Amino acid sequence: MDAGESSRLQGIFAPLLVPLDERGQVNEPEFRRFVSWLIERGVHGLYPNGSTGEFTRFTPAERRRIVQVVAEECGGRVPILAGAAEANVSETLSACQAYAEMGARAVAIVAPFYYKLTPESVYAYFAEIARHSPIDITLYNIPAYASPIDVPTIRRLACEFPRVIGIKDSSGDLGFMMRLISAVRPHRSDFSFLTGWEAVLVPMLTIGCDGGTHASSNVVPEITRRMYDLFRSGDGAAAMQWQFRILELFDAMLNPWEFPDGFRAAAGLRGFHFGRGRQPQTSAQRADHALLSSTLQCLLADFELVERPAGGCTVRSGDTAQDMVKQVVVNVMHELKKRGAF
Repeated sequence: MDAGESSRLQGIFAPLLVPLDERGQVNEPEFRRFVSWLIERGVHGLYPNGSTGEFTRFTPAERRRIVQVVAEECGGRVPILAGAAEANVSETLSACQAYAEMGARAVAIVAPFYYKLTPESVYAYFAEIARHSPIDITLYNIPAYASPIDVPTIRRLACEFPRVIGIKDSSGDLGFMMRLISAVRPHRSDFSFLTGWEAVLVPMLTIGCDGGTHASSNVVPEITRRMYDLFRSGDGAAAMQWQFRILELFDAMLNPWEFPDGFRAAAGLRGFHFGRGRQPQTSAQRADHALLSSTLQCLLADFELVERPAGGCTVRSGDTAQDMVKQVVVNVMHELKKRGAF
């Protein structure tokens, strides 16, 4: 391992969900318990204030407090990659300063959102931050929600600014990541490539990624860590077997829900009280989510991480949507039997 590789951010970083209490405020005791549980289950690092953590639904003061709580509970056991995406350069730099003082290893900064910018404007934005940041920066490419960061811009930033030490890419695009690694790694052996799309974690590791930040790590940190360890030990075939298994769970947490509600529900099944998110829901949505949770419980039971629902689990076909409908029927039938309907 060369010096550049040894200095990279590597492994599985959990983009932290945030528990809320009955008043919709951050439930700090539960949050601390959750942070320690994740570390004990083997995550390599923690990533507060990411998309999974619903950073846009918290105030700047709340975001600072979230990182402070994580830093206090972490106590240096694993590195912290703190989300520092604010609405403008000045506020982002202020967050960078605060998180540096809290002991974060680096910050993750999403490209400007709301306004779709040209590549030159995206470069100018990150360049201004890189010139003045007191802490290392990872770029955060999530084109579904923000201005995309293209390969030439990433290469330019990596070559010009030592503070820019890596990228988290949530596009899930293998071709994009291959082009990116080819363009940057010859010039920056210390540059970290992290995938934010667990559906392709093992394929991304295969092409040279250093790890990932995955919402699923809030739910099954043991499994994402196992996939990483198996690959690093040379057992790529076993890692791919787990990749296919986690894909079904990932789809069930992502597709029928509004992100990240499915991940919140599944993490709650691991013994944590996450409360209701800040995005209001109708009574129909809440009822749907309650029914869908049993499907998540069945999937987690397959990993031997939770008990099966009282009504049992349907035999799954591999079609996530169809299997969820069948599981809802099982749940309804069980409830009717309990009530003596037949």
